Amino acid sequence: MPPSSTVEAPLRASANAARPSASAAETSAPYTLPDLVCFAHLHWDFVWQRPQHLLSRFAQYGRVFYVEDAFYHNDDLIEPHIEIKERQNGVKVVVVHLPQRLRHDEAASDQAQFEVLSQFFHQQSITKYVFWYYTPMALGKSRQFRPTLTVYDCMDELANFKFAHAELKNREQELFGKADLVFAGGHTLHEAKREQHPDAHPFPSSIDKAHFGQARGPLPEPADQAAIPHPRIGFFGVVDERLDIELLRELSQNHPEWQFVIIGPVVKIDPAILPRTSNVHYLGGKDYMELPFYLKGWDVATLLFADNESTKFISPTKTPEYLAAGNPVVSTPIRDVVRPYGELNLVQIADNAADFGAAIAKALTQRDDADWRQRTDDYLATISWDQTWQHMVNLMQQRLAAKTPDSATNTATGQPLGAKVSEVTLPLA
Repeated sequence: MPPSSTVEAPLRASANAARPSASAAETSAPYTLPDLVCFAHLHWDFVWQRPQHLLSRFAQYGRVFYVEDAFYHNDDLIEPHIEIKERQNGVKVVVVHLPQRLRHDEAASDQAQFEVLSQFFHQQSITKYVFWYYTPMALGKSRQFRPTLTVYDCMDELANFKFAHAELKNREQELFGKADLVFAGGHTLHEAKREQHPDAHPFPSSIDKAHFGQARGPLPEPADQAAIPHPRIGFFGVVDERLDIELLRELSQNHPEWQFVIIGPVVKIDPAILPRTSNVHYLGGKDYMELPFYLKGWDVATLLFADNESTKFISPTKTPEYLAAGNPVVSTPIRDVVRPYGELNLVQIADNAADFGAAIAKALTQRDDADWRQRTDDYLATISWDQTWQHMVNLMQQRLAAKTPDSATNTATGQPLGAKVSEVTLPLA
């Protein structure tokens, strides 16, 4: 199947990804959640990012079904059916296969998906379940079900992305009406979503420190990077409308002495518009497990994001990942990078090519700054995907415990119920 066009990292999901620890769970109440059914616009096998970090943890304690967008065959005779792929920690990836004739009939497609998913629920004895949404567009195929709890994990402002569905904003309003909890993938995003839902909580990008920390030790050089001279200025991320292409072009032209290493697939933009100077090297997408090997060989890591609608609410996961690898970082003024990383003087911020170049020059000496290294590690010690996941579980279990049989029925009709408790506040990330 083709990869989703709205992804946040250029990392192919790996079956060998490290199994998350259960250390956070050991300090909390026993896990009591029912089956979890996730509806996502992101293909599980394309990138390893927020959904994979969180849902692979849920799967250690209960059944998790990850429902992807439907796959349409170039054949009108194909009967709607389901494909199941087992992934990390037993996550079951669910793909509905549909005939070509339903591709442009959204109502009929949604109804067909509902019917085959209903059959699947019956076959798998999925009778009590949590619905977890990454895309409001999935309501078309799922609104007739009756979950005991509904969570909207809003990781991006999808309506601002290129080629966003015209109905996305309306569907999101419908999802706000159904959701018991809203989790926001960044503090800026949370500031917007808390105005639309009374039980919204910030859960910004977190970090698998052990994985990216491998870059601080001895690692072999990847073959496609080995011949690139130093200093190397790196970026990993999807190369799409969020990348500041002109900034990259100016930096590469103004600093021919630096080599710019770009890791990630080119999505939604014409590759011909990318700068092609001899010191810019496009290495394509890499497996999640490979990233520390590339980061090990960089001198400075960058967040080359443009200032546009698609970047207004992002909270780049790569910020703490770069830092965990031991790399000095320079970023454009993305709000969830400025706050806290810029304010804590862990990441340098620059909004034009001249200042960005000066910041890179300073960052090239930053590895020798013991104070910067210590402050960086002190901050990273306050965040982890284990902690993020456990805070989410605690909130979900509290909401379920607060529900009466009547309120559970009403939730299935789309009304947000359940007692509100104190909002969880995590460290800024």
